[in-house]
Amino acid sequence: MDLVVMCGDLTHFGSLEDAKRNLSIVSKAKLPVFFIPGNCDPPQLANESTDSAKCLHGDCRRFHGIAFFGVGGSPPTPFHSPFELSEEEIGLLLQRGFANCSRDEESSRVVLVSHSPPRGTRLDMTSSGEHVGSTSVRNFVEEERPALVVCGHIHEASGLDRVGTTLIVNPGPARHNQCAVIDFGDDIEVSLSPLNITGQTH
Repeated sequence: MDLVVMCGDLTHFGSLEDAKRNLSIVSKAKLPVFFIPGNCDPPQLANESTDSAKCLHGDCRRFHGIAFFGVGGSPPTPFHSPFELSEEEIGLLLQRGFANCSRDEESSRVVLVSHSPPRGTRLDMTSSGEHVGSTSVRNFVEEERPALVVCGHIHEASGLDRVGTTLIVNPGPARHNQCAVIDFGDDIEVSLSPLNITGQTH
């Protein structure tokens, strides 16, 4: 395992200090970390980065020839959670992050890390059967066709899906001992896996 990607909700309605503490725990694995804030995180987390943990919110970073960009928060929810954005704001952040991805390496894959899943997939369906993902994320994926979308937000909807040629994964919440292992070989291979908490790498 070369890189850790965290798809938001680093806290459960916690403080910025809580989020930073959780990032420091993950950083003890001595691996680079890319993250975005979730709707249950403080909005200030979108402006935080450390030497080992880099925030992708509205930004892009490259790792081993792969361009990762992201958008945190979520569309408005009935719960009035701390970090909610309008669909217009989400769309603008997607375009900003995507534009920040260097286009000089044509062979480079592009990965979107979005807290909110694309709307209308298996990965944005609540336990009541309602689709609550982002229409802006869905439209962006259909138009720009990133190789992979890694998302979260809907804790009960872990799994894999596709929108066109784009593979989408919702690993599920780490607090429920869930994660995804992604292999960027000739093809992108994703396996949902119990979270390895022993410190061993895959």
